[in-house]
Amino acid sequence: MFELYDMPLFRPPSEAHSLIIQATIGCSHNKCTFCGMYKMKKFRVKSVEEIKKEMEIFKKFYPKTRRIFLADGNALCMETDDLLKILRYARKLFPDLERVSAYATPMDILEKTGEELGELAHEGLKMIYLGVESGDDQILEEIRKGVDSEKMVKAGRKAIESGMILSVTAITGLGGKDLSYKHAKNTAKTLNRMKPQFTAFLTLMIVENTPLYPKMKKGEFRPLNQTEVLQELRWVIEDLDYSTVFRANHASNYLPIKANLPEDRDRILKLIDHAMEHPEILRPEYMRAL
Repeated sequence: MFELYDMPLFRPPSEAHSLIIQATIGCSHNKCTFCGMYKMKKFRVKSVEEIKKEMEIFKKFYPKTRRIFLADGNALCMETDDLLKILRYARKLFPDLERVSAYATPMDILEKTGEELGELAHEGLKMIYLGVESGDDQILEEIRKGVDSEKMVKAGRKAIESGMILSVTAITGLGGKDLSYKHAKNTAKTLNRMKPQFTAFLTLMIVENTPLYPKMKKGEFRPLNQTEVLQELRWVIEDLDYSTVFRANHASNYLPIKANLPEDRDRILKLIDHAMEHPEILRPEYMRAL
């Protein structure tokens, strides 16, 4: 089965039980300084016929599929007409299908019209995962995200207003020690303007095949320790003022958190305070993963 995939393969934690269809290989942007997920892959978009044939094979093994995740890094970059063909064929092959989802870059969203996004949502692409990473313009520029916070907000709002469910991720520690407070406060401001239905936080893990790694080795980037990561997350949660399903339970996080905000805010802040006083309860480094 795995010969159908160009490995490694990545998907959000919430797509653990979804059928993964690799509509694209790699990431069309692939310039973020912290990300090593697709550095080894040459980006390409699979043809509609290639994707259909792969779905037909999966149909034999998973005929009752309810959810599909379109990999790799940003399947939304595909031509809208091609995506529509894939979505319609998926619904034909899998009658129990409830939802299709995909990663997207901010520019993938901004380069499509609201009508295109609405039609994609209507045909089954109901959830988009958007990597916000940070709401601070200095950090966004340093990590080569390709957009500023204003464009990030516009992309998120456009997806939501087109009828899609938006799940965003941000990364604690991305500004290092020098920009930690600024990163936290401006990320909260950006998320408050965007108001995604799902909000997730990962914790930075610096891997060797990224531009950020040599900067760390030279002392130009100073990573946060466990306590500093928790303090940064606390600053964010203090400021978030919209209703969202909040998750910080990715394998990279020191303290797994599941909450609904704002109603669980006090409980989560107390949990973070307790963890800062008792670091022995935190996930050890050797158990963290991307």
